[in-house]
Order: sequence, then C-alpha cells, then structure tokens
Amino acid sequence: MTKAGNAPESDLRVSLVQGDTLWHDPEGNRARYGAMLAPLSGQADLIVLPETFTSGFSNDAIHRAEDMDGPTVAWLREQARTLGAVVTGSVQIRAGESGKVFNRLLWATPDGDLRQYDKRHLFRLANEHERYASGCERLTVELKGWRICPLVCYDLRFPVFIRNRFGVEAADRFDYDLLLFVANWPSARRHAWRTLLAARAIENLSYVAAVNRVGRDGNQIDYSGDSVVHDFLGQPLVECGAQPQVVTVSLSARALAEHRSRFPAQLDADRFRIDD
Repeated sequence: MTKAGNAPESDLRVSLVQGDTLWHDPEGNRARYGAMLAPLSGQADLIVLPETFTSGFSNDAIHRAEDMDGPTVAWLREQARTLGAVVTGSVQIRAGESGKVFNRLLWATPDGDLRQYDKRHLFRLANEHERYASGCERLTVELKGWRICPLVCYDLRFPVFIRNRFGVEAADRFDYDLLLFVANWPSARRHAWRTLLAARAIENLSYVAAVNRVGRDGNQIDYSGDSVVHDFLGQPLVECGAQPQVVTVSLSARALAEHRSRFPAQLDADRFRIDD
C-alpha cells in the first residue's frame, strides 16, 4: 500500500445491471432483475442495481412500501448468497415506530450481512421530500479491502456531502476508494448526470460507478441509462447505452494507489464538518 492514500491491495470486479424497471410491479421486477443477475455467479465481487428497482421512481409506490422483513430484502440476501457477491440497489422501505418510508439503499453480502443507507437528498422537483423521510448519515462499507461509499441519485448534485476526506477517521486513509450511485435519472438531464459523475471522480481521487435505469416509466418519463464506471481521472472505463444490459469491469487497486501518490491533492484539501 502507498503512504499517500492507503489504497486497497487487490482489484475489484464490479457489475452494473442496467434494466427497464417495471412500473409498480415488485414481483415482476425481482424476476426480471433475477434473470439479469443469474449469469454473474462467480463473475463479480459487487453487483449494482438501479434506484427503486422494484417499483420505479414513484411517489405512489409509498403505499406498497415493504418493511425489512419483506420479500425484497429476502430476495437480495438470497441473490448475494447464490451469486457469491455483494448485491445492492434501493427500494421503498417502511421502518421504525413512526412508519416513515425511506428510499433505502440495501447492501447485501454473501455471508448474510445487511447494511443500509437512507437517501439524504430528496428530489424536491418530484415532491419526494413530501412523501419520504430523509436519511442523515453517509455509509461506508468495506469489500476486499476497498472502502466504498454508496449513494442514491439526487445525492450526486451535492459535492460537500460526498467529499472524500483524507486522514479524518484514520491516518493516511481516504474515506473511500469507490463512490457508488444508484439512480433513476431522466434523459432530460443526462448532460448533468454524465458531467457530475466525471467531476465527482476527479475531485475525490476515486473510482465512480453509477447505475441508471432505461425505458419509460408510468409517469411517461424517459431514461437513457448512461450507466458508467469512471476512473480517478474521470475517464470512462465502461459506458452503457440506452438499452438493458449488464457489464462488468475490474477496478485496478495499483492504478488508484499510483495516482494518489503521483497527484496527492488530498494533502491540500480544506477541512470541514457537515452539521445536520
């Protein structure tokens, strides 16, 4: 490992699953995405599904929100166990005594562990903030020595919350090595999607992997996909088009470590704290 960033030691295989999510059809979507995932058994370390992959991005889906004992959580756990990989994506989850519903990213591991991140930035233009509860804390998970920060869609527009700090929680260590986004990002704003993903990679000296859906949803909104993996220079390692597809890419730990040693911009970064 290098002193300037303490990057992971082994490579990471990441699969992006870009699908045409069925509208308000959790059972159908579990079957559809299950078929797309099946060939990935033993081929990936991390498998990424879109945001709200059981329903599409819908305020009305709140009425059918599952709880943590529901079929989708069980399905994710079974997929992770069967495929031998972490499987992640977001769904509507009703949780807590208040019965609030969250746009919750779930992180299921092959050994049965389950982590979660509740979307912090709710999309005001679609009134998501009026129907769903907001999360508070960022999540960092570890996989094969990689530190990974998974986020949801609209979070992409808020670089302060996303900022990859250095040496805060551990000396000579970044908060994360891979920044991950799951999304339902409309075609009308695809330029922002493509631009901001590259920017987040460059400014945070990190790989970025992002999965968006394709097709047209029940609100007649179109999605162009554009799922992508960027390296730490903002260069795409793999790019998806506007059709359902699954792609897998290997992230180089050595290349990340060398870049962080060669260009240690983190040593000049501003220190700050985010207050709720």
